[in-house]
Amino acid sequence: MKMIFLFVTFLLLSTIVSAHGISPADMQSMLEGGNLRYIWLGATHMLSGYDHLLFLFGVVFFLTTTRDIVKFVTIFTIGHSITLIFATFMGITANYYLIDAVIALSVIYKAFDNNKGFQNYLGVKSPNLLMMVLIFGLIHGFGLSTRLQQLPLGEQDWDMLLKIISFNIGVEIGQIIALVFMLILLTQWRKRPSFLRLSKVANHALMFLGFMLFLMQLHGYLHTANEEEFGFNKDAHYHSHIDMEKAKQNTSQPIP
Repeated sequence: MKMIFLFVTFLLLSTIVSAHGISPADMQSMLEGGNLRYIWLGATHMLSGYDHLLFLFGVVFFLTTTRDIVKFVTIFTIGHSITLIFATFMGITANYYLIDAVIALSVIYKAFDNNKGFQNYLGVKSPNLLMMVLIFGLIHGFGLSTRLQQLPLGEQDWDMLLKIISFNIGVEIGQIIALVFMLILLTQWRKRPSFLRLSKVANHALMFLGFMLFLMQLHGYLHTANEEEFGFNKDAHYHSHIDMEKAKQNTSQPIP
């Protein structure tokens, strides 16, 4: 249980440290670097992508055989690779807060399914898990695409495609690294009596985290869609602080 607590704590800290977006520093580094920089960014983006990691953690939570793990992770990878490459290359985009809100719902869905919510609460059979993982993989890939399209991808089709593929390779590398740690964690935890006793609680916690991410993304969407209702957006908030600093400097100067 201590190990699962540490893992969840790490994910929560990542939500504070990273906004899961593309920072100005990353954009500048992409201008200065080549395809290897896109691989690096893809890997680090996935490793800081708490919503993607939470969903992946839910997918492998009860998988115990190598065959099942490979099967579900592969179908998830195929799904997010299709939309990441195609949507980015074709320039198909959407409000990334809304896409990330749906991704947060995928976390809730998987944890609910892990706790047999469809059978116990709705009295129906769970939808085909492999198909649902593919569908959510497509959505996750679209979320990654909305972020990637913030970067300078070039004007030549071939150059753009290479950068997109490089980013996607980095995403898969990051996913493999995260998956290894998840499987080590779950393998060790399954050896303890607390796994059977607390697995349901752990998935309830996963649902709660997904719900909090969902609220966070809706809050971000409202800020972008209804800036006037909130008084100012992020940029205006930043500039207001600059104006305050200037006012302080002016008032601190001696009167002639």
